[in-house]
Formats: sequence, structure tokens, C-alpha cells
Amino acid sequence: MSDNDNSIRLIVGLGNIGAEYERTRHNAGFWFVDAVAAKAGSFLAHERKFHGEVARLKDGARELWLLKPGTYMNRSGQAVVALALYYKILPTQILVVHDEVDLAPGVVKLKRGGGTAGHNGLKDIQAKLTTPDFWRLRIGVGHPRTLALAQEVADFVLHPPGREHQAAIDDAITRALDIVPALIDGQFERAMMKLHSTPKTPSA
Repeated sequence: MSDNDNSIRLIVGLGNIGAEYERTRHNAGFWFVDAVAAKAGSFLAHERKFHGEVARLKDGARELWLLKPGTYMNRSGQAVVALALYYKILPTQILVVHDEVDLAPGVVKLKRGGGTAGHNGLKDIQAKLTTPDFWRLRIGVGHPRTLALAQEVADFVLHPPGREHQAAIDDAITRALDIVPALIDGQFERAMMKLHSTPKTPSA
């Protein structure tokens, strides 16, 4: 349990605020952060200076912050940078959790760095941090084309998934919760091996 400068100190869940968006695919990041807080017996509270809902978790000597930006999705970086600067958290100590249309429901992947694949929340965070070198937890929600739907992607992610896909996404979130202790401890290879070796739920 040595101090690792690159251990995760902040988990950011991306989503849209408001009851009308609560169960939509674009809020998968919010779902994950809520699940982390619930598992720890904690809750998030609005913090104006951090432009969103925040919780602090303790794991021995370690401290983990949870954040749900309360801005529009395309301004998510405002909340991330405000909290990261205040608590001196490096980009490599940040995990951003988001919906991923390029992965099927039930699939969840962890990676560091990379592009934004058109995700407005990731775009703004990358711009505000001035680096793509932060961790991402990509929760698969499916793509309208692979699901034989005529919807545009922007419309697709702003609708709730069907019952079977919701169950697959919930299962992926549950599996991802199991790697949070490894992430807090900076054991990223172990976390990825555990997460990526899990049998994938077939999409409907």
C-alpha cells in the first residue's frame, strides 16, 4: 500500500442534470458514481465552488473524491478542474466515467489517455485539463446502427435503454465497482486484467 502518485484520487461521473435525463444512456457515468457512493455508505452533496455534487470517501490513509458535474455536459471540465486544482489532484489521478456508444451494453473498459470519440464531456475535460492523459472508464451503451435503429447518436444517448440492455449496463457497473480498490491503490494493470477478463454480456 505504498503511496503512488498515479493512484486514483478523483472519480468523475459524466451525465446531464435533471430528472428528465436521469435514466438516459448519457448518464451512465452518474450511475457509476452513485453506485460507488452507495457501496461506501456515503452520499453526494452540492458544492457550489466545485460546480456539482461531491462526496469524500476515506480508505485508510487514502482519500477518494467523487464528482458529478452540475454543468451542461459540454462544460464538464469546469467542475473537474475546480476540484482538481483545489485538492492538487493530477490528471493521471483522475478517472472519468462515461457512456460509450462504441461498446455493447454489458461491456466496460478501462484505459488511460486516448481520444474523445466525439463525447462532449470528454472533449471539455481534455481541453480544460490541457491533456488527454487521464483515466477513462468506458461503459458500453450500444450504438443505434449496431442495434438496427435509425436514431442519430445524439438522440440515442438521450433516451433510456430497454430493459435487457439496462440490466446488462447495471451488471457492467457492478463488475467495475470491484476494481475501485485497485484503482485507489494505483494497481492499474491488476484492475484492467480483472475487468477485461470478465465474460462479456451478449447484446440483445
